[in-house]
Amino acid sequence: MYNRKWLLIVFVTALTFSSFVPGVSAMKSEKSPIKGNLVIVGGALGSSNSDVYKEFIHLAGGEDDARIGIIPAASGSLKSSIQFKEDMITYGVNPSSVEILELSNRDFKDTEANERKWKSNAQKNKVADQIKQLTGIWFVGGDQLKITDTLLKANGKNTKALDAIWDIYQDGAVLGGTSAGAAIMSDVMITGGDSLGGFNQSFIYEDISNPDEESVPVFIEQGLGFFQWGIVDQHFNERSRLGRLTATALKYEDQGNYAYGIDEDTAMVVSNEKQTIEVIGRSTVTVLDVSHAAVDGESIKELDLSYLAAGDQVNVQDKSFHIDEARNLETTGYEYFNFEPLPATGVLTSYGTLPNYLSYSLVDNEAAGEVESYLYDSTGEGYELTFNQTADTKGYWGYKDGQKDSYSIAHVTMNVTPINVQFNENGELFEEYEPSQFTMPDYSFNPDTKGMLIMAGGALGSSNAEVYQAFIERAGESGKYGIIPAASSSLKSSHQFRQDLISYGVGSEKIEIIPLSNHDFKNTKEDESLWLENKNDDRLAEDVKSYDAIWFVGGDQTDITDALLNEDGSQSKVLESLWEIYEKGAVLGGTSAGAAIMSDVMIAGGGSFDTLSKGFTKTYDSMSQQEGGPTYLEKGLGFFPYGIIDQHFDNKARIGRLIGTDAALGETNEYSYGIDEDTALILDNKEKSLKVVGRAGVSVIDVNTQEESAVWEGDENIRLSWLTSGDQLNLDTEKFSISDHKVSTTDYEYFDYEAAPHSGVLTPHAELNKYLSYALLDNVRETQVKSYSFNKGKGFELTFREGEGTEGFWGYKDGNKDDYSFLNVYLDIQPVEVSIQNR
Repeated sequence: MYNRKWLLIVFVTALTFSSFVPGVSAMKSEKSPIKGNLVIVGGALGSSNSDVYKEFIHLAGGEDDARIGIIPAASGSLKSSIQFKEDMITYGVNPSSVEILELSNRDFKDTEANERKWKSNAQKNKVADQIKQLTGIWFVGGDQLKITDTLLKANGKNTKALDAIWDIYQDGAVLGGTSAGAAIMSDVMITGGDSLGGFNQSFIYEDISNPDEESVPVFIEQGLGFFQWGIVDQHFNERSRLGRLTATALKYEDQGNYAYGIDEDTAMVVSNEKQTIEVIGRSTVTVLDVSHAAVDGESIKELDLSYLAAGDQVNVQDKSFHIDEARNLETTGYEYFNFEPLPATGVLTSYGTLPNYLSYSLVDNEAAGEVESYLYDSTGEGYELTFNQTADTKGYWGYKDGQKDSYSIAHVTMNVTPINVQFNENGELFEEYEPSQFTMPDYSFNPDTKGMLIMAGGALGSSNAEVYQAFIERAGESGKYGIIPAASSSLKSSHQFRQDLISYGVGSEKIEIIPLSNHDFKNTKEDESLWLENKNDDRLAEDVKSYDAIWFVGGDQTDITDALLNEDGSQSKVLESLWEIYEKGAVLGGTSAGAAIMSDVMIAGGGSFDTLSKGFTKTYDSMSQQEGGPTYLEKGLGFFPYGIIDQHFDNKARIGRLIGTDAALGETNEYSYGIDEDTALILDNKEKSLKVVGRAGVSVIDVNTQEESAVWEGDENIRLSWLTSGDQLNLDTEKFSISDHKVSTTDYEYFDYEAAPHSGVLTPHAELNKYLSYALLDNVRETQVKSYSFNKGKGFELTFREGEGTEGFWGYKDGNKDDYSFLNVYLDIQPVEVSIQNR
């Protein structure tokens, strides 16, 4: 791919699915069989992703025997090659056994030498002989055309260097690559394009740019053909590339019925001898089967989608899947959820990436057999996407990296129908909106409180050292830890957190599970519902005073408050003790439900679309209201006095419910905070500061200009900021401090293209923070972008725009991953009527 310039490949012409392009030819070797392996990474490989690095080194012969060559050709600099070499050394390879091969067709920007001269090296015997001594080759990311132009002659034949790579690959070497280094692996190489361009059946075969077009045709070139069993695409679900891979797989059916889309920080490990593909890393691989798909004009029917996670395998001979035993619970017939899912139509209802949407809303949801999403341009011309369960559909669930949900999905069917969508403003659509009847708690916060809060947004990974170490550091070297299990349905999460603390160096004798609950736990002999009386037990209350750190596990936040508040809403004796140690300097932390309880106003249920359209409710159904419905509020514990907290934020599209709650109940001159999964917001009461740590970020929302009314007619000038690890907010001055590894994008925007509206899960960068970062803040062409969320003809137009104080920031993190922050993006919300016609 084009590194950060991936969007700059644009429209030229459209051809039908059945045509074939001369010049795209198989690069498979005439020799067989191939003994070597492939490690194909979907991009944004984190230096901390030990599974991928260790597997590559293992297949290269192990730490002692691996001899690795890095091909830098795709990149604009040597930085990524130097980084990968450092990573190899970090994981145990001898520095003398890792070398950067002098192969490139362009000069690098960060060196004094002119590397353009290296192009001739591909035909030199010296370089070919150098390659023949290696046991592993790694292709860094950037522009895949630079790799093929370096290693292929002008007539499409192999250079000596490429022949040498094929020789060692056939003899047993491992070839690997990330991003562009993944794209070159198949015969048919996808070099540009997006899902809208793919569904439009638009293809180009030369690099001709037209950034004025919102859809990007699929750019096809000749790859190197190391991968024998289909077509590969990368940055897959992060950049919503299903449409372009679908179009390519249908067009080039001779490449095999399966095509593979690899997510970022994730790899396919290909064994040619075993004829298997295994998934490793942090996300998923999409397996696309077009063998039974039918194309009728712009309509596509019966396309088969599967999503495989770490440990899953594909047997390429019989096209069967082997699901890893970590996901040992089949969801089919045992679905966990039971709610009516909304269509995935924009940032209020998107549920993150498509695999997440299908996992929660369809495959693990008893109430749904079909869900839908949309993809269209600013004129409304686009496609309806329908996803169906069939008799062959299977879902599998388990935990990964501690207590993160991990799903695999086999055989969901997708249908694509061309449509036109039109929106008309109508401020009277939501007259049934119910204002909040919630009474604000009468809390007084001691300004001399010395303790800290660590509030995690849910799905905290056991490997997230940054969050765990922050909690342990603030507990002190001799700290005593207590875990409150009340929110969970079992003790499993409490035992897991205890094991995590031990793995980070805390003595087991310093950690206790505090017996507080209002319900019985699964898989225990004891009846933990009797623990409800413990909240006023004098001995337990006294014991709590000895703790230096308290952690609330995730689950249902109403169970925590019920286990700590008396029936009249007053503090129990144990809660009084928690306040006492907090004021003296203890650290309190929690994840998911354990974060929601921290503010005065506790959001206990509801969805974004339903909150803005229906308002609030006094009733609570813990199952259905976790994924939708009007917002249900309860009294929180008030440890965080600076605004309202929400969690699982961008992952579950909760911006609407937080905006609605803050508009109704937020204090003047206070922000509200939406914390993402695997991320924590740290409050230092002594310093009056907030700091972000972890893998994603925190949305900071300012709705101070809004007033709640009996009839909701829209909001304007809501301010939205996005902070990631290392960013801080001074609560006294209300000044943001952005980590110094990031630079301002203002007046230095990297991209220049027309951004289509955010319309659903196939929008490039489906999560809101990424969409705004790439499409608005780091895009010189746009000063505003739009999203539309709707259901049954009624919905919202959301306009995100730059204004006074808007600024974006960019840097790298964990190797070569993009890391964005931004301040003061303005949001206007307007009710709209929606009409949809088939084209």
